[in-house]
Amino acid sequence: MDYAESLSEGRLLRRYQRFLADVELGDGEVVTAHVPNTGSLLGCLEAGQGARLSRARDTTRRCPYTLEQIQVGKVWVGVNTHRANALVGEALGRGAIGEVSGYARHRPEVPYGQQRSRIDWLLDDQNAPACYLEVKSVTTSLESGVGLFPDAVSQRALKHLKELRDCVVHGGARGVLLFCVQRPDIHVVHPADAIDPAYGRLLRDVMREGVEVLAYGVEPTRTGLLWGPRIGVHYP
Repeated sequence: MDYAESLSEGRLLRRYQRFLADVELGDGEVVTAHVPNTGSLLGCLEAGQGARLSRARDTTRRCPYTLEQIQVGKVWVGVNTHRANALVGEALGRGAIGEVSGYARHRPEVPYGQQRSRIDWLLDDQNAPACYLEVKSVTTSLESGVGLFPDAVSQRALKHLKELRDCVVHGGARGVLLFCVQRPDIHVVHPADAIDPAYGRLLRDVMREGVEVLAYGVEPTRTGLLWGPRIGVHYP
């Protein structure tokens, strides 16, 4: 996935009101950027870290800048969760996710389930059961090489697991959870049991009932996001 233009670089000053961050650009100008991430971004928001921003072409936006990436140590981490869904869509179109390739149609944001959620991608084909694909972005790593999800207690993430389970158990479809790991120093994903134990328990339960779990790596660059190889998911 390529950005419309190369990202601007600066350093993070602070995040506040959840969706706002102040960033000092290379020329010393301080700008306020939108933070497109509902999580805590645990371990990714220390003042002074490098920050990369995109700039909207819409001049009427309250925040013309969007926080896209944060530098953690030597690596850049993609923190824009909206990019994850679009990136997976591109990978689906190229057949780059072998476990769910071969479907004739890939439809984004389709309403489904008893709670009227929206599935990130509905894959269907007249010759195969439908596949409901939910995408989750992984940015947190508190141990070398290990990614954690979620980075905060998340009722929304629990709801999505339950909806996927219902698709499999009651709907005769495939339910697939795909962790989009937006940092290249993560080689395995764990459920964050110490952060949200309810999520870890439910994840294990729905996997036993047939929900499939995948993880793929992504390398953020200043000009775009590069789709990487499949990585492991471990749930001890």
